[in-house]
Amino acid sequence: MNDSSQCVLLVDDDEAVRTVLSAQLRQAGIDCIEAASAEEALDRLGSGAIDVMVTDLRMPGMDGMELLQRAVRLWSDVPVIMLTAFGTVPDAVEAMKLGATDFLLKPFERTAVLGVVERALRMASRPSQPPPPPSGVAPAMMGALEHLRADILRAAPGTATVLVHGENGTGKELVARAIHDAGPRARKPFVAVNCAALPEQLIESELFGYEKGAFTGATKAKPGRVELANGGTLFLDEIGEYPIPIQVKLLRLLQSGEFERLGGTETLRADVRFIAATNKKLEQAVRRGEFRGDLYFRFVIPIRVPPLRERPEDVQALVPHFTARSIEANGGRRIDVDAGAMSLLMDQPWPGNVRQLENFVERLVVFTDGGSIRRSDVERELARDAMRDEGSVSGTPVLAERVRDAERLAIVEGLTRFGNNRAKTAKALRLSRRSFYNKLNEYGLLHWHPGQELPPVTRV
Repeated sequence: MNDSSQCVLLVDDDEAVRTVLSAQLRQAGIDCIEAASAEEALDRLGSGAIDVMVTDLRMPGMDGMELLQRAVRLWSDVPVIMLTAFGTVPDAVEAMKLGATDFLLKPFERTAVLGVVERALRMASRPSQPPPPPSGVAPAMMGALEHLRADILRAAPGTATVLVHGENGTGKELVARAIHDAGPRARKPFVAVNCAALPEQLIESELFGYEKGAFTGATKAKPGRVELANGGTLFLDEIGEYPIPIQVKLLRLLQSGEFERLGGTETLRADVRFIAATNKKLEQAVRRGEFRGDLYFRFVIPIRVPPLRERPEDVQALVPHFTARSIEANGGRRIDVDAGAMSLLMDQPWPGNVRQLENFVERLVVFTDGGSIRRSDVERELARDAMRDEGSVSGTPVLAERVRDAERLAIVEGLTRFGNNRAKTAKALRLSRRSFYNKLNEYGLLHWHPGQELPPVTRV
């Protein structure tokens, strides 16, 4: 039940709609008053007794969009919820970009109405504070997101859902974390879920948790990611991969804040802000019936993260950051990046984006002699990548041998650099212990030590 001192203003030219909404709110203990037009609503807002306004989008005379714009300008601390039919959802989405906090679809479901209104009332009861700058992202990474700073800070203060889209490896989760860190939930949990990494049958239990006995092996109840994110932000990575039945449950959670654990009957509530990410064009998935339109339209703030090839200047900010991090992780000495190397790195297309660049820089740190990464070091690693890619495409024996030679050389250089420390070498090469020892055996290096003559290469 809500604080009786708070009041909701219902604005609609249809008396039947106002009657239904006011009855639902009053049954839940929420005070409300009604207005039959936008002009009457402005008079009511001027009284100063309104905490949240719910207004129809289409009304004669002044419509809901103009009412919204005036309300945001004159009473910016009053959250505005738009009422709309499904056919005008794009207009409602545009309204949220102009400052509305949420929207409700006609016909209304009671749980959806209460969930949206109660969330807005909680917003109205919080004192407004200017958002702090993002703190959870390293300065160099934030520098690479500089072109997105305005979008991040615009999205951060409210509760509107955000859809971050871009190619794999562009840093979509970094954007989501920056929005969380710059908003009022910064001290609350940021919980990420990657659906693409989960078997379909585990997605529901991972998200919503499960009760004891829900399935074989469920020996005790377990909360899901939704409960863990309560009060904070739930980041749904690769949301385009979520099955339709899970999309239905997410839509209910987003609208009403309600869900059940797998195998449970008790209705639970969670206050979470949703940020999703995808590398797909979801509007096309909606047309193909692969993604629910009502869920897609709920993600109202789109933020595009451009690929690294469109922002080569960011490479200059990221390379020193990744270099320093790799040196710290591998226990190495200080290494600089000279101008020739940096120029060549900035010229590369980086189809794997930030993630590929980070892995490439770590290899440079491990396999570079001296105190500086030079252009020749970058050329050497690019040649290794080219040999590996050509070998995987053509499969010709000559290229396969070149790839084996490059792998063998990388292992020899790693063992030499790390004083025959095989654990460090395997880690630097991103190989498991078993794979690393298989490679040693394959290349005749199992009993070889730095300083010894290399054994002859065995060709297969």
